[in-house]
Amino acid sequence: MLKALQNRELKPEYMDDRTQGGPELQEALVHLRRLNRLFGAASPTLYGVKRLWKAAGSPKELSILDIGAGSGDVNRKLLQWALEEGVRLNVTLVDTTEEAVKEASLYFWNESRVRVCQGDLFELEADSADVVTGTQFLHHFTGHELERAVRQMMRASRIGVVINDIHRHPVSWLSVWLATRLISRNPYIRHDGPLSVAKGFRGDDWGRLRKALSLGPSSFKYVWRPLFRYSVMIRKDGSKHHGRW
Repeated sequence: MLKALQNRELKPEYMDDRTQGGPELQEALVHLRRLNRLFGAASPTLYGVKRLWKAAGSPKELSILDIGAGSGDVNRKLLQWALEEGVRLNVTLVDTTEEAVKEASLYFWNESRVRVCQGDLFELEADSADVVTGTQFLHHFTGHELERAVRQMMRASRIGVVINDIHRHPVSWLSVWLATRLISRNPYIRHDGPLSVAKGFRGDDWGRLRKALSLGPSSFKYVWRPLFRYSVMIRKDGSKHHGRW
């Protein structure tokens, strides 16, 4: 296993196949919320957003666009944080699949601060939101497509980008493998869960990406967060925020 996880896995996940879907995919999104709660998936996104927000001068209004959102459940913590801080927060959830749009609409049916729409990252307009987030989204990209995806996220943001993704590590792989078999019989969950870890990142992967984007540590920062995740924060060049983060 150690050798297999040295480099990022390139195999596609079931969720990458847009010719599939239906009830099994929608069920997988429900089960994925359980995994997200179990592994504290929302916290690295909140960590990154809070730091970009503070660096931008703690504005009283903030818009977030969550790309590849699935059912968007990680945004619950952001909405609660905004209430506590007195921030007028608006969240737009974007996903390519009808199943995700349907599930997110059901999940946030009574939340006026959340808008759900079907769309593609590479079709987003420039400056679409203050902060563009992606949780467990970037590991679906490899090679030049990974760099292209991050550049597009930066283009779509006004303040910056927050990436929350998985640490590729034997402990995280084994934990996810066991958890997926305990909580679900869904083929998407059982196949894609461990594979997501194998497609995840290590510190040197983020270092190479930062270099490819021609960004320095003052603009591109990544930190390890529990449980086996990274929070990556990218300040957008030319934005009017210069505070410490």
